[in-house]
Amino acid sequence: MTMNLSWIDDFNALAATGNFSRAAEERHMTQPAFSRRIRALEEWLGAELFDRSSQPARVTEVGEWFRAAAQDLQARVATIPGEARAVAEATSSTLRFASTHALSFTFLPKWLRALEAHAAMGPIQLVSDVQQKCEGLLMQSQVHFVLTHAHPGVRGELDDANFPSLLVGADQLLPVSAPDDQGRPLNRLDSDTTGAAPRMLGYSQESGLGRILKSLKGPAIDRLHHHQHILTAHLASVLRTMAIDGRGVAWLPRLLVGEDIEHGRLVIAAAAEWHVDLEIRLYRYRGHAGKAAEGFWRAATTSITQPA
Repeated sequence: MTMNLSWIDDFNALAATGNFSRAAEERHMTQPAFSRRIRALEEWLGAELFDRSSQPARVTEVGEWFRAAAQDLQARVATIPGEARAVAEATSSTLRFASTHALSFTFLPKWLRALEAHAAMGPIQLVSDVQQKCEGLLMQSQVHFVLTHAHPGVRGELDDANFPSLLVGADQLLPVSAPDDQGRPLNRLDSDTTGAAPRMLGYSQESGLGRILKSLKGPAIDRLHHHQHILTAHLASVLRTMAIDGRGVAWLPRLLVGEDIEHGRLVIAAAAEWHVDLEIRLYRYRGHAGKAAEGFWRAATTSITQPA
């Protein structure tokens, strides 16, 4: 006879009440079928687990031993899926990345190409999303790495949770606007002769860039006279399109709008004091991430110069 793991749940149900009818109902079966399963477990063990001479039935001395043994067995079984995933992870050549939208199609492609000179790479699964979602994927162990903008003065969830990270690049958050006929900002933060209120394009709460901007420049923005946010979005690419359309001032990564500035589609809309220097950071899974991911991390580490 072979042990059926579901018999453990049958045993626990009966041990809790000593009542066969109630335990059978809890296990969604008839009492005769339930009694046969308890008897099958006892036959497999070669000892009685319940004293049926009294009502309710009492757990025997062997039953008390089996209760503890069953708990150990169930705890061991519960770890098997995670261990199986770890074994599969250790032999997998696939790298799982999450990256913010702006970096997915600006920084990431060239950076990966440069890393290929230091290490062979297998397949890559990339999730491109807002920073909040990317952070959640790493915290839930669904990806190996997260690539995102950061700032040393603004801690994010991954920093607070002590996820290891590398500084892999730099960027800058620039206030930009579409130009007018003379090439000057159509919308700008500084006071102008018309006294018009600055028209602002802002980030929603899911945006990591918005989190940084609010922390570093929020009070200064709030002090602007009669400023108004006419649109908010969580994607920098959306705000870029709106800024090019002349709808307002948006703080956008230089990596995203560098060509727009070079070709005159956008112009800087405020003095340098409004610019925000950014880091580009690679965060990683805290435990052993498998052969491929650990090799990639070593390549990323050796290809850069870490700040002191």
